[in-house]
Amino acid sequence: MPKFVIEREIPGAGNLTEAELHETARRSVKVLRELGPQIQWLHSYITDNKVYCVYLAPDEETILKHAKMIGLPANRISAVRQLLDAADGE
Repeated sequence: MPKFVIEREIPGAGNLTEAELHETARRSVKVLRELGPQIQWLHSYITDNKVYCVYLAPDEETILKHAKMIGLPANRISAVRQLLDAADGE
């Protein structure tokens, strides 16, 4: 299944409390269950004003539907073409 990185512009994201992050994750997982196994959330990176999420999904439209249902932006969706890590440099 294709992998995507979703960039979400969320001012103050880095200042969200654990409770707020937990509630956001709970909403996301609830909607993922409704949408079915064709979309999976792998993990997210939270910076000061953005959240970068990594998902498996059949297409961008499915990611946009999920974002709309949970009430979060999906400002940029980028398909992952290759994975490179430090082990590749050894």
